[in-house]
Amino acid sequence: MAQVVLEHLTKVFKGPAGERVRAVDNTCLSVEDKELLVLVGPSGCGKTTTLRLIAGLEEPTAGAISIGGQVVNRLPPKDRDVAMVFQNSALYPHMSVYDNMAFGLKLRRCPRAEIDQRVRDAAQTLNLTACLDRRPATLSGGQRQRVALGRALVRRPSLLLLDEPLSNLDAPTRLQMRAEITRLQRRLGATMLYVTHDQIEALTLGQRVAVMKDGVIQQVAAPLALYEQPANLFVAGFIGSPPMNFFDGTLREEGTAIMFQEAARGHAAAARPIALPLDTALAPRLREYLGKPIVLGIRPERIHCGSLPPNTPPERTCQAVVELVQPMGAETYLHLAGHTRPIVARVPPAHLAHPNETIRLVFDSRHVHLFDGTLRDGGSAIV
Repeated sequence: MAQVVLEHLTKVFKGPAGERVRAVDNTCLSVEDKELLVLVGPSGCGKTTTLRLIAGLEEPTAGAISIGGQVVNRLPPKDRDVAMVFQNSALYPHMSVYDNMAFGLKLRRCPRAEIDQRVRDAAQTLNLTACLDRRPATLSGGQRQRVALGRALVRRPSLLLLDEPLSNLDAPTRLQMRAEITRLQRRLGATMLYVTHDQIEALTLGQRVAVMKDGVIQQVAAPLALYEQPANLFVAGFIGSPPMNFFDGTLREEGTAIMFQEAARGHAAAARPIALPLDTALAPRLREYLGKPIVLGIRPERIHCGSLPPNTPPERTCQAVVELVQPMGAETYLHLAGHTRPIVARVPPAHLAHPNETIRLVFDSRHVHLFDGTLRDGGSAIV
């Protein structure tokens, strides 16, 4: 296995009108030896292009790619010791599972006994032993994807690249395959770079997660750190389901307290801007931002509804109207109106609320996120 290092990697394509399109823009990223790192972002952000550059299927415009300490920019794909699993399993329909998994080893003229041992070991690891004589058409989606994974594993590459391999599967099979990939990576100690647009998949699979937007890496962190300490507005809004609630406004000082005052939007009589006193411990860090544009973010689970904590000061509460109730089993999502923008709160399943009901809210000021509001799409985190 090997460490992978991308240094200022850039890929520029020529668009239909001759314009320059930066699919990957000055990307710096390190995948440690025996690590499963997930690259996540919206469609078209450059994730697959990054994978193809590492595999040697695309030539970089600038920058360097190192695998195991060796710069591989000029190496052809076959010499990079990399295996790739695609979104489409791409199995040979006329071959058995055994032959599909063995095909790459046969091309490399491996001894027949070694091929047989590798294929059967991989089949046992992936629970495919009973399927070795079957053809792909007789397999389920999850089994076909395991065959594609096994075909890559039998090569014993230094790096395994996975390009949205679960996106074509149904939800229960995807959940099962996520667990299998995690167990497999830990058992084999494989270095894996996994690409997905599904942020839930990224958080559950990755030892670290890299968030990408418009070809640029926005943040690399452990899943929980990414969720609780987003580096900017894009990461905060992209990571989390339901997404973080955002409010535009400014900070003002009242005595020793710092208040967030939401900016009014439109002229709707029902719109009531939020005025929220912030945690006093944050005051020294926030004074330099007084009067400047600020975006306040708060996770849905940090909004308390209905039965409020005891001794809650009135100035920390506000009213909202329930528009939609979404029971999710272990939790319920409340979609609320009555303010300048919709609010989503995550509450326990036992919380009873009904559409058109007016309820009281408390924002947990200890867990708010504040972002620089001067750049709406990329404002960096203040706290």
